[in-house]
Amino acid sequence: MDSNDFAAILLTLKLASVVTVLLLLVGTPVAWWLARTRSRLKGAFAAVVALPLVLPPTVLGFYLLLTLGPNGPVGKLTESLGLGVLPFTFPGLVIASVFYSFPFMVQPVQGAFEAIGDRPLEVAATLRASPWETFWSVAVPLAKPGFLSGSILAFAHTVGEFGVVLMIGGNIPNKTRVVSVQLFDHVEAMEYTASHWLAGCMVIFSFVVLLLLYTLSPQTVRGREG
Repeated sequence: MDSNDFAAILLTLKLASVVTVLLLLVGTPVAWWLARTRSRLKGAFAAVVALPLVLPPTVLGFYLLLTLGPNGPVGKLTESLGLGVLPFTFPGLVIASVFYSFPFMVQPVQGAFEAIGDRPLEVAATLRASPWETFWSVAVPLAKPGFLSGSILAFAHTVGEFGVVLMIGGNIPNKTRVVSVQLFDHVEAMEYTASHWLAGCMVIFSFVVLLLLYTLSPQTVRGREG
């Protein structure tokens, strides 16, 4: 592998790390609401959250490109603030990846919250714990397997993205060219030796991710499969 390959790997790891942290911050309250609410809108909201699971990545990337572009509402806002447009930038990649990996964080955490049940929360309430204290001292520790699974899945899914990152980020070296795009470039140029190295790294990475999931939180993984 050459310097461009290593640069793509480092950029991909950076992207996946930032996205995972943001998904923990944004996805946790969404997962808590979905796990606890009895609203009639829960089904519709859950369907929106899960939409990236079934939507072709290029479709999501296309609409994000329109929204974040110079003629889109977000693009006009960022330009008016002097931030420029987000497509073909690293922040644009982060935003697109957050949307695309959102259900991979929310669903495991939601399942872990639902598995807690009402009794531990009711006991905390009888001990005069506030809702905030109950959440942090009871719900979050008990939902640790869900947070672990969600973080691993979100990180791995971000690493393996292709369609969305290509639509939003393009193929700019050291800026938006991630591993999947770099691998595509090697294959397109018929550089099969370099392709084997990158593809092999991805296979090993995927195996390690699954091994971690099944080893560290087997009950959560099996519950999602069921």
